[in-house]
Amino acid sequence: MKTKTSSKKVNKAWLHDHINDPYVKLASREGYRARAAYKLKEIDEALGLIKPGYLVVDLGSTPGAWSQYVRRCLSPSGAAVGDLDGTIIALDLLPMDPIEGVTFIQGDFREAEILTQLEASLQGRQADVVVSDMAPNLSGISSVDAARVELLVELAIEFAQNHMKPQGALVAKVFHGPSYNDVVQHFKAAFQVVKPFKPKASRDRSSETFLIGLGLK
Repeated sequence: MKTKTSSKKVNKAWLHDHINDPYVKLASREGYRARAAYKLKEIDEALGLIKPGYLVVDLGSTPGAWSQYVRRCLSPSGAAVGDLDGTIIALDLLPMDPIEGVTFIQGDFREAEILTQLEASLQGRQADVVVSDMAPNLSGISSVDAARVELLVELAIEFAQNHMKPQGALVAKVFHGPSYNDVVQHFKAAFQVVKPFKPKASRDRSSETFLIGLGLK
């Protein structure tokens, strides 16, 4: 019973924080599906990664907030609909509601069928930017969770190495924990420049941060 009571308190606290979160309110006003849009927005505004005409691949895209942000970046007027100067391809294991101008592929890009769909969508081009908000289902066992986090980052890096221009950029969500230093080393082995970034839109108590890799080695 104590565990259930504690769980209820945690859920109530989370709900209270969520309802009163300024980024949740802002996302609702501006038409984003999740507050996560502002994390990518901060990173992009700081580093100038996403530009008109670019091909951007969004890994772990559902529910679609990052694709929505990219779509507005590639719109000549910054609109959520209408003209689009660029290409956006989104992938996720989970379904995602359509976003105008975004090609969505549901599945695991390590599987041959999904990879074929991706390559058809790329039409012989390589991405200018790859963004990854992929996160594992956490078990609560630190060693297991660390391994899961590291695997997803490795997959994002490998994807970038295979499908991104040499001068491109990868943005990937990571977590401070047992695997963090190893993940940073993976990035440093793959990219010429590696920048850590903790957006203001990331909650203070969250262990998430982001690594940006610029220019493949």
